[in-house]
Amino acid sequence: MSIETTPAAAARNSAPRIQTELPGPRARAMIARDEAVASPSLTRAYPLVAESGSGFTVTDVDGNVFLDFAAGIAVASTGHSHPAVVQAIKDQADRLIHIAATDFYEPRYLELLERLAAIAPFDGEARVFLTNSGTEAVEGAIKLARYHTHRPGIIAFEGGFHGRTLGALSLTNSKIKQRAGFGPLLPMVHHAPFPRIRAWREGSGGDGSAELDVLRRTILGRIIAPSDVAAIVVEPVQGEGGYFPAPDAFIAGLRETCDQHGILLIADEIQSGMGRTGRWWAMEHTGVQPDIVTTAKGIASGMPIGAFIARESLWTWPAGAHGSTFAGNPVCAAAALATLDLLEGGLIDNAARVGPRLRAGLGATAGRHDGVRDVRGIGLMQAVEFASHEAANAVQQAAFERGLLVLECGEASLRLSPPLIVDDAAVDTALTIFDEALAAARRPTPGMQEVGG
Repeated sequence: MSIETTPAAAARNSAPRIQTELPGPRARAMIARDEAVASPSLTRAYPLVAESGSGFTVTDVDGNVFLDFAAGIAVASTGHSHPAVVQAIKDQADRLIHIAATDFYEPRYLELLERLAAIAPFDGEARVFLTNSGTEAVEGAIKLARYHTHRPGIIAFEGGFHGRTLGALSLTNSKIKQRAGFGPLLPMVHHAPFPRIRAWREGSGGDGSAELDVLRRTILGRIIAPSDVAAIVVEPVQGEGGYFPAPDAFIAGLRETCDQHGILLIADEIQSGMGRTGRWWAMEHTGVQPDIVTTAKGIASGMPIGAFIARESLWTWPAGAHGSTFAGNPVCAAAALATLDLLEGGLIDNAARVGPRLRAGLGATAGRHDGVRDVRGIGLMQAVEFASHEAANAVQQAAFERGLLVLECGEASLRLSPPLIVDDAAVDTALTIFDEALAAARRPTPGMQEVGG
């Protein structure tokens, strides 16, 4: 597949077009209706009411067009409504929508299992369990690890995000508001420090050796016996926690520690996988192989599906030990197969090519403004860190007002994770808008204090 056949070609000249105040009249009406019935736990970043999407642009209900560098939280990997994915969904819906593939057999389910097993980030045979979401994939990985090892303990990391259901939430350590009020959580889960390396401007942090020392001497040395630990769960690039890539030496040290004590290494690649970093998996950049990998988000271009993939030798649980009614739904599986074709057909290579352009542009743009603490990331998974949450939010809002969608992550960072179809022209447009947003966020509104560093 040529990149030119994707929606990127049609959207190439589609610059953001803001035609009304934000939010516009239709958006304001819908937001008011939403506030009356939606859970108050939802965290809307800004008043975007999406009506449609094409390629790397989104149009709201008032006709405003935005350049989307959020991609539905790194989900729309092939862009919005890619024709090949849409056609796969339509064709499958005409044939069969649901059959419960954990109880019966279904061709798309089997084909997707085979495709995912073939790209597993480890040597040897693999098996796959399909899920409805990333959180469910983490839950399944926890269960498989505990069952196989006959051990209860799990080690996760400070700043990590693994989901919000109770097992996954027990691992999550990104923001206290995600955990507050939901205890008691899963017992025997401990959090080790994660190396948050800032290479730009501040230049803080090391190679992860200090954090490994805490893991080995304090967590495994004093808090929980290694023989009680089933798995260490790590994001090779922390996602919601701030887009911090783990140093290669740190991941290698985790692998060594796991091998020493018979602990499984689980790579949470729900956000970093499926080509976002320029390879199928972020773990491939480190040269380290996990025992289990979890995936979701970009796997099916927006349809709800995920998976956990593990070495064949780990699947020691019996029939009935784990299942799911909707997971691997035929329509979702068809969308995933079409997505994998597109990723394999050029979009992963495109992420590897365009990612450095985005990174270099962000560095140059940030260098013209005070208050930026760091620029970091891999491929099309880039972040800009500010001096405070307030500063980051001000830039996020200013970008939205100018037609660019980005999202906060971590304590004070903005993530840029566009669809993998994004091209040079779109990156350059996004950088121009981001530059304007940085400047605008520094200008104080009358009667208000200036934000920023």
